[in-house]
Formats: sequence, C-alpha cells, structure tokens
Amino acid sequence: MITKISSDAMIFRLMPERRAWKELNYENLKWNVEKLQALLPEGCAFMAVVKADAYGHGAVPVSSYLNRIGVRAFAVATLREGIQLRKAGIQGEILILGYTPPQDAYLLTANDLIQTAADCAHARALNAAAPYPVKVHLKIDTGMHRLGERAEHIEALASLFALPRLRILGMYSHLCVADSQEIDNVLFTRIQISSFLRTAELLREKGCDPGKLHLQSSYGVLNYPDLPMDYARFGIAMYGVLSSPDSALLDRVPLRPVLSLHARIAMVRDLKPGETVSYGRHFRAESPMRTATVTIGYADGLPRSLSGTELPALVRGRRTHVIGNICMDQLVIDVTHIPDARPGDIVTFLGADGHQTLRAEEMAEKAGTITNELLCRLHLREE
Repeated sequence: MITKISSDAMIFRLMPERRAWKELNYENLKWNVEKLQALLPEGCAFMAVVKADAYGHGAVPVSSYLNRIGVRAFAVATLREGIQLRKAGIQGEILILGYTPPQDAYLLTANDLIQTAADCAHARALNAAAPYPVKVHLKIDTGMHRLGERAEHIEALASLFALPRLRILGMYSHLCVADSQEIDNVLFTRIQISSFLRTAELLREKGCDPGKLHLQSSYGVLNYPDLPMDYARFGIAMYGVLSSPDSALLDRVPLRPVLSLHARIAMVRDLKPGETVSYGRHFRAESPMRTATVTIGYADGLPRSLSGTELPALVRGRRTHVIGNICMDQLVIDVTHIPDARPGDIVTFLGADGHQTLRAEEMAEKAGTITNELLCRLHLREE
C-alpha cells in the first residue's frame, strides 16, 4: 500500500502505521533524473536500472513514476523482475541484464522483454528454443570477465546475426572500475571503452548492425559522460546516493536521496552506572544515562555489523547514536541529551529530521559495504 502524505513535496510513505518503514520522495527522484540526463550527450537515452526491487525502493512504484515523467527504458536482473513490471503496466523497453534459461524464451516474447545474450552459446540456445523471435542485446566482455562474449571474437559474434529467431537490437558491456580515479584503473577503463567501440566498428564492417549501444552505468556517466552511446544505465545515482562517500562528486552533481528510513521508540528507561545493554553486554554505562528501545533490527535489513559503530540516528531533530548490539527486531539508542524523547517518537536512520540529515553513504561505510548492498537489503517486514 502506498499512501500519499504530501502533494506539495510528493513524498509517499510506505505503510506509515508500521513499526519500521521507508519513505520515498519522488520529487527527489525527478531531480536526480533531470540532473543525470543533463550530463548525457544528445541522442543518449536514460535507462533506469530497477533491479533488486529498485535497489530496495520498490520496482513497481519507482518504474510507474519514471514512466509518468517520460522514462521509456528499464533494466532488470531477472525474467521474473521483467514480468512483474509488465504486469504492472510499465511501458517501454525492459532489458534483462542477467541469464535466462533458453527453455523460458517463450516468456520473453510473451511479455515483450529484451534478453541479454550472455555469450554466443547462450544466444544460439535461445535461438534454438524460442518458438518466436526473441529480442536480445549482445553482452560483450571487455575485461570484467563476468558475463559476455570476448570482444575479440568478432567472427563468432557476427555469426549470431544470421540466426532466424534472434532480433539483435543492441550491444553492451560493463565498465568495472569506472568509479576509480587511480591511474591504472582509468587506463583500464579507457581500454574497455576502446575495445567495445572497436567491436562495434568491426561488426559494422562485416555488414552487421549491433543496434543500440550502451556501456556506462552511474559512475561511467559521472566520470566518462561524453561517450557516443545510445543508452546510459543509471542505478545507484538515480536513487540519489553514491556507492561510497565522495563529497567532491556530490558537489559537482548534487544528487538528492530518494529513500529515508524510520522506526519508532517503544520505551524509554534510565540506566545506572555499570549497567549493560543488549546481547553480549558490550556496552556499559559509565554514568547515569537514558536509553530508548527502537522498533527496528537486523531482520529488517539494518546490518548487525553496525553494532558498536555508534550508528547515528535522529530523534526530535537531534542527533544521537545506537548503543550495544543490534538485535533481530530492536535496537537501543542513547537519548540522555534528548530529555523529551518518549514512546511513539519517530527515529530516523536515513533522511532528514529538522536541520539534520543522515545519508546512506555514511551508514554503508560504517557497515563496511557500499550503499548498493545496504539499500537492497532493507526489506522491512509486514506487521
């Protein structure tokens, strides 16, 4: 259920009566799309990456809103994700970035989905299994060595264009260190770019049309914006955050987080000096203090590895932090300096409260991961 709570700010709350919940700010999503589109050269279209439930934001509501503001190209990871969007009425192209078993090829056609041909063998298997022509984008391995046919296998790639039940509409690769400004990684990225463009050129020389080309994901655009591509695939940046903290990059491209994360205070108690908090008794009160138990835990996707990191939280517009080990369903915060904190108060872990703001990059860094993983794992439970 999505309940509109502010028509002016276009903020939507997911199940506001819940013990822990996420809020989506669609005005911020629109802002990010416009800022990122402005970086693209003329003729390069915006492809929204909404895999993994739109990085934890909700694939259907996010894609529906993007449709309304004119986005017509989407990328998902799996066949099931693509079908989910089609059933929800999402219009435009939907590219499956991951592997789909050839025996499921009929579902690709039935749902008007575009399948990544993971390599030449996969492409031939799709052609053999498909009862009707299947739309595909060829994946080219330019150095990441995950999916893709090696870029130098021109003859093998060219042979795919003769397969009768493949409609090759595009070709793409993936830049694996585009986020890095280290000299070796910049050189590696430049080699990947040259390799991909050379493959497209050699296929054209053989009379094969590789179709729409795309190479950049979020960091590829942020650091290499002027490449002559037909699509740019935006994932993490579209949601208003970077994979890791980078204040200089955010100054250059001022992205606004789309998702905020909240829970509630269940109870407030006083601790005496020497008393301990939570499993393991790792936190000990050094002086009289006041604590609050909050209705969110690692079963809601908040990493237990954040225990002991003084994970920040906001209560009544003031900053505090988590103490003791994070439990499955609850955690404890220090409210000694927030004397008016009481049960029912909202606690913000991501987002703004008053003049304070907490960003996902800070939380992810404390958890020893990237924001992509952190946001994807926020699967809050039904009541």
